[in-house]
Amino acid sequence: MPVAQVWDEAIGRLQKLLILLCANIYGICCTQSCPFWCAQCGWQGHSSIFASLSSLFSSGTKQFFELCLCLLSGPLGLRALGIKRAGLRSSLHDPFEEGALVLYEPPPLSAHDQLKIDKDKAPVHVVVDPVLSRVLRPHQREGVKFLWDCVTSRRIPGSHGCIMADEMGLGKTLQCITLMWTLLRQSPDCKPEIEKAMVVSPSSLVRNWYNEVEKWLGGRIQPLAIDGGSKEEIDRKLVSFMNQRGLRVPSPILIISYETFRLHAEALQKGSVGLVICDEGHRLKNSENQTYQALNSLNTPRRVLISGTPIQNDLLEYFSLVHFVNSGILGTAQEFKRHFEIPILKGRDADASEAERHKGEERLKELISIVNRCLIRRTSDILSKYLPVKIEQVVCCRLTPLQAELYKNFLKQAKPVEELKEGKISVSSLSSITSLKKLCNHPALIYDKCVEEEEGFTGALDLFPAGYSTKAVEPQLSGKMLVLDYILAITKSTSNDKVVLVSNYTQTLDLFEKLCRNRRYLYVRLDGTMSIKKRAKIVERFNSLSSPEFIFMLSSKAGGCGLNLIGANRLVMFDPDWNPANDEQAMARVWRDGQKKTCYIYRLLSTGTIEEKIFQRQTHKKALSSCVVDEEQDVERHFSLGELRELFTLNEATTSDTHDKIKCRRCVNGHQVRPPPEGSDCTSDLSQWNHCADKRGLQDSVLKAAWDAAVTFTFHHHSHEEQRGIL
Repeated sequence: MPVAQVWDEAIGRLQKLLILLCANIYGICCTQSCPFWCAQCGWQGHSSIFASLSSLFSSGTKQFFELCLCLLSGPLGLRALGIKRAGLRSSLHDPFEEGALVLYEPPPLSAHDQLKIDKDKAPVHVVVDPVLSRVLRPHQREGVKFLWDCVTSRRIPGSHGCIMADEMGLGKTLQCITLMWTLLRQSPDCKPEIEKAMVVSPSSLVRNWYNEVEKWLGGRIQPLAIDGGSKEEIDRKLVSFMNQRGLRVPSPILIISYETFRLHAEALQKGSVGLVICDEGHRLKNSENQTYQALNSLNTPRRVLISGTPIQNDLLEYFSLVHFVNSGILGTAQEFKRHFEIPILKGRDADASEAERHKGEERLKELISIVNRCLIRRTSDILSKYLPVKIEQVVCCRLTPLQAELYKNFLKQAKPVEELKEGKISVSSLSSITSLKKLCNHPALIYDKCVEEEEGFTGALDLFPAGYSTKAVEPQLSGKMLVLDYILAITKSTSNDKVVLVSNYTQTLDLFEKLCRNRRYLYVRLDGTMSIKKRAKIVERFNSLSSPEFIFMLSSKAGGCGLNLIGANRLVMFDPDWNPANDEQAMARVWRDGQKKTCYIYRLLSTGTIEEKIFQRQTHKKALSSCVVDEEQDVERHFSLGELRELFTLNEATTSDTHDKIKCRRCVNGHQVRPPPEGSDCTSDLSQWNHCADKRGLQDSVLKAAWDAAVTFTFHHHSHEEQRGIL
């Protein structure tokens, strides 16, 4: 081969090497899969600089070499290549840039200390990637700092866990993505804090997490999402994930459902993961279940549990969550029950003595002081700065004559067992509760029981109108269905608003479908039978401005996980759930980021029935949650536990059994004479809401027009005084 040709080939190879060298230093690369990748530039502007380097080389080798030498001695220099340089180490991002979110700042050094310090071990700033810090709202910046302090053991020495308990809509996902990205890329020791992270979520949110990572990190990272496949395929992917090592792990984030994790936990327990995030973490309320135990056995010191509703049924469940993230800070389960749970619950009871109340408050303060070191909780009133007004309404609807007769007939025949009076619920009494709840929704839901003459429904078939058939929906036979029919008709005829309908029962959704077909309303329906992929498609379509669908029907069990239904601004909760968390989750579907219109929430209750008792029980649970999590010391003690056991009664004389129970001092003869306290809103205790025994005090024109259908009483309040604009 001629010498000139050999020289040209050598120079050509050198050109490519030097270009790649410069690419590594300055983040210049041809493709996003290029191994010479820089977190700082995110591949922006690489094409023009690469072209300039190539142009310089073709115009003269000498100038090209000079440029390369200049680049190598520039501000980044050889640090990006891991070659030792003189001087102190520096952080990945500029801590002094305007708007920088600094999570860690090295202690200041005197001139003398700077001379003595080992420059290879000097700690550096930890600064959130500007790509993320620019979009974080003030409360989210605070949240990221809290999370980072917890998982790096700076808040509780020796403990690396925390609970992110922000209410829905405050951006918990974004805050956790920011935490993961920061830990995966930097630490005070000038290297990544962790190699890998894992997100465990309900199956319906696996794809949502994947999309959120893509949205906020824009291709800077390739997460591994597992939401299906054969056992062998899933095991192979998990083993591959766990075997990843080094500074540049190809897929450092695993997103997996609770169900898949439980089935394949063995593959994930053979190595270590730097961080685990458990979304909808209240699933881990029982330390005896398999999922809890499988997650707890992971070799993962850093644990973040996400739950907007950390207290659901009792304080012992709350203990399980805290124990999962920071084992031992509340003692054992038995110690917690004896020292905290029993005194606090006794003190909350309306029948408690002064001594019991005092002891309960003391133990509550002690519990709060311990837990607040690893729990962050912000309420949705923060959203007032970013979202339009929300008007929440609890609407009591009278039973129709048919419902009332069926209800009384049932109470005469199906008497609850003695266990219920002792505060215990048996299988038979649970069945009776379900029957009464369905009757409150519509007599059609218990018609088959009447035909079969099941317990409580003997002779009930004679009470139905002659020729009655379940094939056609008859709103006039149910007070709540009649009110709903009016709400939908008035909304449709007077606005372009869309409505979300939520129920605990798929049978009730069937009735909604019949009503919509009868009234010719376009609708979509989502319940537990729908696949995850199909859910995402119908939600996206419904939220589109061009979508013709007027109604979105939702099973409350399916709606509790992160669905964003901002295409609608009215939501009807047709029946209450025993667990306030399920109702709160479902109601938060419309009032969230991206909503532009005033939101109206309607919570329908059948007056004087078991539904009001369930709602009162929710109030008791929420009062408990407010004490421990929100630190609201003034939660009213309205309901004794004894009163909450009076489930099997019907109060036909009242306009609202709940209003009667709170012994309202602002109402005279059922009419409000003093407005709610200044500063109260729809997160306040129900006694501080507006109370309406007639339609004159209502703000919502739709409910006002529907009042005469069957409404007996309404509690209502707003999220904030006025819309202050979307920031």
